[in-house]
Amino acid sequence: MIATRRALATIAIAAGLLSSTAIPAFAGAFGLREQSAEGQGMSFAGMAAGGGGLSSMFWNPATITDSPGIQGSFVGTGIYPAGSINPSPTSPTAAFGGSTGVILSGFVPAGYGSYQFNDHLWIGIATNAPFGLESKPGYNWAAQVYGRSARVFSFDVNPTVGYKINDWISVGVGLQVEYFKARLTQALGILPNAPGALLEGDDTGVGFTAGATFKPTAWTEIGVGYRSTVHETVTGTLTTPFGTSPAKLNFNLPEKVSVGVRQKVTDQWTLLGEFEWDNWSRVNVLPVTSNGTIVTTLPFKYKDGYFASLGVEYAWNEMLSLRTGVAYERSPIDLGNREVLLPDANRIWASIGATYHYNKKLSFDVGYSHGFLAHGNIAVVPGHPQFASAGLPFVAEVKNAHFDIVSAGLTYRWDDTSQPIPANQPLVRKY
Repeated sequence: MIATRRALATIAIAAGLLSSTAIPAFAGAFGLREQSAEGQGMSFAGMAAGGGGLSSMFWNPATITDSPGIQGSFVGTGIYPAGSINPSPTSPTAAFGGSTGVILSGFVPAGYGSYQFNDHLWIGIATNAPFGLESKPGYNWAAQVYGRSARVFSFDVNPTVGYKINDWISVGVGLQVEYFKARLTQALGILPNAPGALLEGDDTGVGFTAGATFKPTAWTEIGVGYRSTVHETVTGTLTTPFGTSPAKLNFNLPEKVSVGVRQKVTDQWTLLGEFEWDNWSRVNVLPVTSNGTIVTTLPFKYKDGYFASLGVEYAWNEMLSLRTGVAYERSPIDLGNREVLLPDANRIWASIGATYHYNKKLSFDVGYSHGFLAHGNIAVVPGHPQFASAGLPFVAEVKNAHFDIVSAGLTYRWDDTSQPIPANQPLVRKY
């Protein structure tokens, strides 16, 4: 089965790319939504209802039943954030300066593959980075006691099974095997070149995905998808000027619920909508232990995150489709818990994109989004979850915060598109 081996090879290549990539956070807190070039072009509207083609598997595994034959898809996304942290003159350390380029630019790849056995059964696999962060406000600066750098990396392998019950209903389930790694640094004093502390560790956890799609009419698709929490026992080291000791951190990554709709209005126009909920309140005050004793805490105290988007797609002709979309995202981070390593805020998305079908087997996708972040301040003062760690007031303004995201992808169908798939029979290839 040469076609099958080629399809699986494409996913292996995507996995290799993902394991060596530095990534910023751009879906609220340190989550990453940038998993689809089609979705990027319409602010991820309708993803749980198959609006992103094969890449919709990330949101809802049941959407795999919308992809006939043997298919492979690759997505690459560049994220380019901007913004600065300007300390208030009232902050005791303001003279040590602010920070520019807090969140670093990065590249996020993703890969997908699907194999249709017959009219009812599909198997597939997705490789993604659901969480990530690359932050470096500075080594010597006004808030170095609250953060010098942060890096969060994840790599998720998600084998999936989809089953089409009938023309109206499909269901899907998948297994998540997720590698998670984190590295945090901060100063132990306010003066330039003060010694610092380094906390780093990693773990591999397991979760699942599940979902369903409903097609009440030939022109309507509704999807509901679920990505479960993944428990991580991050084990590593805590390094200070006094030496290195073992460190452990237990926490649960947030689950995601996505609801999408795709409504065809005419042969050319399609409307799409999406709503997502992320249970970020799971990430609260996380104790770090060494040999069974709590040595420090990571006081995130995040709130739940919400995302809503609307999009429209226009089929210019059989080869070209155009799309656009807007979205609003409520961040898990606000004035009460905003920190210097991740000064996130509510945001508005505006996106455009296109798909070009080179032939019946090969298509190319592009998407672009510009994001406007709400004006946000940082106030690490009494009552802020981080204040007790250093007892140093730090007040600052986050200025000119915005981001640009460019995404591109290709999808290739490996099987013979001229032959129908026999009902209830495995695919047969002639090579």
